[in-house]
Amino acid sequence: MPRDSSATKARLLDAAFTEFAAHGIAGARVDRIAEAAGANKRLIYVYFGNKEQLFDAVLQRAMTAGAESVPFDVDDLPGYAGAIFDHLVARPDLMRLRLWKLLERPSASGLEPDAFRLKTAEVADAQQRGEVAGEMEPADLLTMVLAAAQAWFWAAEGVDPKEVSQSWSPRRLDLHRSAVVEAARRMSEPKTAGE
Repeated sequence: MPRDSSATKARLLDAAFTEFAAHGIAGARVDRIAEAAGANKRLIYVYFGNKEQLFDAVLQRAMTAGAESVPFDVDDLPGYAGAIFDHLVARPDLMRLRLWKLLERPSASGLEPDAFRLKTAEVADAQQRGEVAGEMEPADLLTMVLAAAQAWFWAAEGVDPKEVSQSWSPRRLDLHRSAVVEAARRMSEPKTAGE
């Protein structure tokens, strides 16, 4: 019976996501990834090249899944911030993976810069139409909205990011989400005459 390479790749990517989120690139071990995936270690090199390329594939897959789960909506930046917050509550290990990328591969880039440029262009267009606040540069406004969505995950000092959402009561979680949405609303809502 032939081996199902797509299923093996998916298992390797899932196992690598967990490994990289926990240990970063330098601390991740391909032996543990292969064992967790129930695959031969050699297949990591066959399918992905090396550990850094595997990390890139994991990050790209996570970013693509995030973009599909939380589509960008320039007409509702507060709702977009809230949806990102919800996505991170469901997958707090994404913040750890992102942090490892920033620490260990700050100059490496995939589709992130292109996606950010496209979103920034949409914000600029919405500002030109007067539908989004124009006091900040488009990239600054988008950065602030994204920062608001992620703020509670960076601010939870002394708490494992995997446990942040579990340590919040449903009421506290609702308050955090409301604060994120309100901050994004205040930043992005166009001023009316006389304000």
